[in-house]
Amino acid sequence: MTTREIGNIGEDYTAKFLEKNGCVILSRNFTIRGGEIDIVAKKGDVVHFVEVKTRKPNPVQRGEEAIGSDKIAHILKTAKFYIRRYRIDCSCVFDVAVVELTGTKVTGFKYIQRAFTA
Repeated sequence: MTTREIGNIGEDYTAKFLEKNGCVILSRNFTIRGGEIDIVAKKGDVVHFVEVKTRKPNPVQRGEEAIGSDKIAHILKTAKFYIRRYRIDCSCVFDVAVVELTGTKVTGFKYIQRAFTA
């Protein structure tokens, strides 16, 4: 399975989780030069920019650990562009979803709301 296929499983699972919890998915894999946001969702008057990290069991680096200052800077840059492009006028938060896979089955899931701030 390719890295992209693994990522898609995690993103699909996270999108379904968000929808079950009252969010509307606004965008997936929003990309600009130098950055990408996996999922942009909205619940009420709050927009959630969600970074999804999908891992096989016992990874060398846990999903949360893979989001360092450089990654955060890229997410913030991309979010600012998204906000300007779509004229977002509401609160925005930055969440992280960590998905664990065994084969193609999700065996672990952690959703961290407001994982970091702008």
